[in-house]
Amino acid sequence: MRAIRVASAALLGVSALALAAPAAVAKGDNITPFGFSVLPSTVAAGGQVTLQLERDKGGCVGSATVSSGVFDTISIPGNRSSATAVVDWDAKPGATYKVTFSCDGVSGSTQLTIATGRTNPTPYPYPNQGVHAGEGGTIAGFDLKEIGLGAALIAGSVGAAYHFSRRRTGEDGT
Repeated sequence: MRAIRVASAALLGVSALALAAPAAVAKGDNITPFGFSVLPSTVAAGGQVTLQLERDKGGCVGSATVSSGVFDTISIPGNRSSATAVVDWDAKPGATYKVTFSCDGVSGSTQLTIATGRTNPTPYPYPNQGVHAGEGGTIAGFDLKEIGLGAALIAGSVGAAYHFSRRRTGEDGT
């Protein structure tokens, strides 16, 4: 009977300690000397997120990398504190993805949730006028030397055809 009371008291004490611990300690992997966030924390597939890095605490001096399974790895240079990333179109709606911030050998992570809707893709900009065309088959690109040479070749071939068509059959011209 005494063992049951001791075990109950121990279990109650461990539960109280676990609930009193801060959330950052409970997660374990978010204790970093720098702050970070993903804005917005919920985005539709194909949407854009801002990756924010708080450098004012002094924990991240060099360049930082941000990686996730839902967008390409992004590098934030040492002189900037934010970057943008485009979420993949094939991200599963309703899923949560881990986003990891790494800087100076320390890393921390947060979650990014994919909304159930999809954003409309930005259409490619179409020109407001037609293409510039119509000069390709005319005299564009020729110079006078090429035109003169072509005219001489044509005149020579016409002259040769006339000469051979007017030849007589006899040698003496009768």
